[in-house]
Amino acid sequence: MEHIRYLGTIMSFFSGVIIIWGVIISTFQFFKNELSKSSSSEKAVQRAYIRTFLASYILLGLEVLIAADIIDTIAHPELNEIITLIVIVFIRTFISYFLQKEIKETARQG
Repeated sequence: MEHIRYLGTIMSFFSGVIIIWGVIISTFQFFKNELSKSSSSEKAVQRAYIRTFLASYILLGLEVLIAADIIDTIAHPELNEIITLIVIVFIRTFISYFLQKEIKETARQG
């Protein structure tokens, strides 16, 4: 069971790496966009794309975190852990739903 616990920890770390990587790429894209000679409206369109791009990385990171929490709960199936998992999954699913909705809306507009 300890191996399963380590797997959950590795996945949690990996989810953080995913989100941080998305932030780094989005930051570079943002500054490149803002320093470009594009018009204000073109910059606004590009900012919406960057926001959607970052949201997709956050969404992926949240999904990996949910999987890590499930694995941690399998390693320690106590009632307190299960209740905590349910609350965390609910919150992350709620956030994921609205991020996914925003991504689809932006893709439809763009």
